Amino acid sequence: MRRVVVTGFGTVNALALDGPGTLQAFREGRCGIGQLGFRDAERLTIRIGAEVKGWWGENHFLVKDLPLYDRVAQYALVAGAEAMAMAGLPQGLGPRGGVILGTAAGGIRTWEDSYRAVFAEGRNRVSPLVVPRLMHNAPASHLSIRFGLQGPVLAVSSACASANHAMGLAFQQIRAGAADVMLTGGAEAMLCFGGIKAWEGLRVLAPDACRPFSLGRKGMVIGDGAGVLVFEAEEHARARGARVLAEVAGVGMTADSGDIVAPSADGAARAMRAALQDAGMAVGDVDYINAHGTGTLANDRAETAAIREVFGDAPPPVSSTKSMHGHAIGATGALEAIACLMALTEGLLPPTLGYLAADPDCPLDVVPNVARPARVRATLSNAFAFGGLNAVLAFRAA
Repeated sequence: MRRVVVTGFGTVNALALDGPGTLQAFREGRCGIGQLGFRDAERLTIRIGAEVKGWWGENHFLVKDLPLYDRVAQYALVAGAEAMAMAGLPQGLGPRGGVILGTAAGGIRTWEDSYRAVFAEGRNRVSPLVVPRLMHNAPASHLSIRFGLQGPVLAVSSACASANHAMGLAFQQIRAGAADVMLTGGAEAMLCFGGIKAWEGLRVLAPDACRPFSLGRKGMVIGDGAGVLVFEAEEHARARGARVLAEVAGVGMTADSGDIVAPSADGAARAMRAALQDAGMAVGDVDYINAHGTGTLANDRAETAAIREVFGDAPPPVSSTKSMHGHAIGATGALEAIACLMALTEGLLPPTLGYLAADPDCPLDVVPNVARPARVRATLSNAFAFGGLNAVLAFRAA
């Protein structure tokens, strides 16, 4: 089996419209959560989120092409182009290049606009591009078309674990020899009236802030954006003189096979153990965990129990960057993978913002409120989703 490395990344999220800006926000502990500004937001009970601010499609795409792209595809295309540029990859990799992206909702804004047109405004027709805009595979397909990637191309939808599942599958494709280069990660654009209204029904959203693992936390905060990483066979990267950022060391995927929404410490622990085993790593090799850390009472307790089950009474530092970029659902694992890359390449742990006081149910070192220098040899990135689906990635210093 071949070794797999990361040679580039790109992102669009509430912290910044690119990778360097996002890393700077992680270093500074800056929060991208604020008041929602989309249509009909005043009708919502929950009015905060991590929106991508200052986004104009016309600044990134030809006007004639915009009708093809829901916001979710726009984010993915811009993040993917940045990742390809950082990796120094040419277009036209052909059958040896592919794309696997995660998304939970796909083109949900296209759904909402079409429903408004038909039901609220009484129109009898919608655009012939509605289906191509809303389908879950649109972001992956557009990246394939843009960069001439003709190998494995598909979308993964596993709620909040979508990006981690996508990256895990991309890793396995390269390791098994089915591709040399994969664009992978996730994209989401769920911040619209219907998207937040649906989440309100679950009663898991915080009205004020995202405070993972903290006493006084009230729930999660939804975010938008995309993260795209370039995974590459190590020998392919070395042969072309590429800069290697980190090694993708292993992946663990499990199912709780229990409740459709309640988290399971057992399923999460099995996923972490599986990732460590796949990577050939011991618990003592891990210097940082980027937690799923949603800020809900149930998730944070269950994840804490799982971490302590795997790592014992002295686990490594843990942080949740959802406190900064929000819970970007199907994209969030990719944003968190970028945080892991920063920890590995810069020796700096991103903080958990909004931390007020220790919760006895969450006895972890959560790097509260301020980034921390540290020696980081390896990291885990956790993602645990509704439906009882868990995916954990292990990254190692190059």
